[in-house]
Amino acid sequence: MTWKEEMGTQTETELLKEMKELTEKLNEASRAYYAQDVELMSNLEYDSLYTRLEELEAATGVVLAGSPTIHVGYESVDELPKERHESRMLSLDKTKEREELREFLKDSRGMLSWKLDGLTVVLHYQEGKLIKAVTRGNGEVGEIITNNARVFQNIPLQIAFSGELVLRGEAIITYSDFARINEEIGEDAAKYKNPRNLCSGSVRQLNNEITAGRRVRFYAFSLVRADGMTFENSREKQMLFLKNQGFEIVEYRMVTGDTVLEAVAEFEQAIQTYDVPSDGLVLCLDDLEYSRRLGSTTKFPRDSIAFKWADEQAETTLREIEWSASRTGLINPVAVFEPVELEGTTVSRASVHNVSIVKSLKLGYGDRIMVYKANMIIPQIARNLTESGSIVPPAACPVCGGDTAVRKTNEVEALYCLNPDCGAKKIKSFTLFASRDAMNIDGLSEATLEKLIGKGLIHHYADMFHLDRYRAEIVEMEGFGERSFQNLTDSIERARNTTLPRLIYSLGIENIGLANAKVICRAFGYDLERMRSVGAEELSEIDGIGEVIAASFHDYFAEEKNKRELELLLPELSILAEQIPESELTLQGMVFVITGSLQYYENRNALKEEIEKRGGKVSGSVSSKTSGLINNDTTSNSSKNKKARELGIPVISEEIFRRKYLQ
Repeated sequence: MTWKEEMGTQTETELLKEMKELTEKLNEASRAYYAQDVELMSNLEYDSLYTRLEELEAATGVVLAGSPTIHVGYESVDELPKERHESRMLSLDKTKEREELREFLKDSRGMLSWKLDGLTVVLHYQEGKLIKAVTRGNGEVGEIITNNARVFQNIPLQIAFSGELVLRGEAIITYSDFARINEEIGEDAAKYKNPRNLCSGSVRQLNNEITAGRRVRFYAFSLVRADGMTFENSREKQMLFLKNQGFEIVEYRMVTGDTVLEAVAEFEQAIQTYDVPSDGLVLCLDDLEYSRRLGSTTKFPRDSIAFKWADEQAETTLREIEWSASRTGLINPVAVFEPVELEGTTVSRASVHNVSIVKSLKLGYGDRIMVYKANMIIPQIARNLTESGSIVPPAACPVCGGDTAVRKTNEVEALYCLNPDCGAKKIKSFTLFASRDAMNIDGLSEATLEKLIGKGLIHHYADMFHLDRYRAEIVEMEGFGERSFQNLTDSIERARNTTLPRLIYSLGIENIGLANAKVICRAFGYDLERMRSVGAEELSEIDGIGEVIAASFHDYFAEEKNKRELELLLPELSILAEQIPESELTLQGMVFVITGSLQYYENRNALKEEIEKRGGKVSGSVSSKTSGLINNDTTSNSSKNKKARELGIPVISEEIFRRKYLQ
């Protein structure tokens, strides 16, 4: 049986499932081959699976985000334009009483689903293609984020339905990806507090390469319009239609007044292990016509209601505050209290995040506190009943005993260790250096590094590449042996061949994740020497790199200790870099700004690549260093055109740019 014949026996759901599996498998093989020089499958098998995916896409009319058959280029914008929604997006009325859900339904059939905790986004499709994505904003006006939506992990960029389609859903970052991202940026003042805040910032980036690195996902929860479709007057039919178009839909249960409480209990049990942030449930009527007739109040639609989990609280006694040091020197407070039962589990610890929160809660040893689980998952202190306020930040680091200081950033006070040689900093820094997205040295876990550092075998990053000198000592360590040691040394040898963005990220520069490292490397043509000496002001002009990130990068390379550390490390590495012939660097030293719509190039990113591969640079703002402003509307009175004229900088069209600079 041929694949085409086989496709005739499969349902749309089965075809989409296979497409997702093929996309993941092919992308994994491609990453391994090009980034790690590891062959997971033969070329023949890869080509065979690739052809299969192409046939499935042709048969279904759906092309999933991330499909290897397409390439979505990265693109930066100067700002996110705003747009008014065609109909106001209302909030939902809320309840914490389960019986109210039964009363809400009466004799009707309803759909009970997760209330996801992210950022609501509206998607628009025409002729099967994604043409626009807009955030909820204030419900009346949102921001256009189409570039960013194109790099969400699971949004179909092309669907089978050719009519106009408008739908709403929630953009989220899973708990597991949230933990990974926080681990990458380190335990410092820039660490994100929850997935929702991280998602909101990720969705609204001006550079969608940063969005792509955050692994944002989209779950559809309602259909606004699909031209010519009736859906048999059923909301559930709408959801199934969206699913068959390739969208991941929010998980739901169809309920009646008799079954809704049982369904709530099932969701309550599931949230304990659910990886997607949720702060409750939503109950909607299934009957679309009845919903339309019900209308809405000035604030809420009458056909839907949100159910918020009633936070179970328990009173307990605060025993102590543990102060946990990190690689950046930040010392985090953690409350330790008498164990209590919450949401079916025993809890005895809760993060307090920073000194400001310790002060605001007026925490003291022996205080009676109320604790709860935020969204039924994360232990938190709700309030302090006695407020003795006796706890003060320690004057000495709990790890090294060195001096500490409270620093204030953006009105938030946090405690830092001032000792540059603090053991906690070393362990955490070396752990990041060896991590998967950095040097990717398999076998160097935090626990192993702690032992090696404790034995005095590792003092600098470069020392990790000479552990073969200590074979006899390491094979005798607990958990090691000859085979484990050989695996470790093999992994170390593979790690010697790396890329510049990985190296920059592995250094643990505050606020510099792998995505930011890639952006900076690309902006400076992968020239490490140039990057090490660049000023903070020039760095901040890179699209997606603000003043905070620029200052962190500049300050790191300004320190002699960091310079010495890198000088010791570089001889151990072979950095794979893009080689550009000198004769082709015709735009060396020139800086361009791109604005407005383009004609010759597919998007700004394509033009940016053309400039950068010839040695030039693209900035997001016009300054005295700008060589030319590329704008096809050369006579407009835009702010960039005005500033260019004031500074005597030429405003040139694409045609003039191509004729003058590229020939």
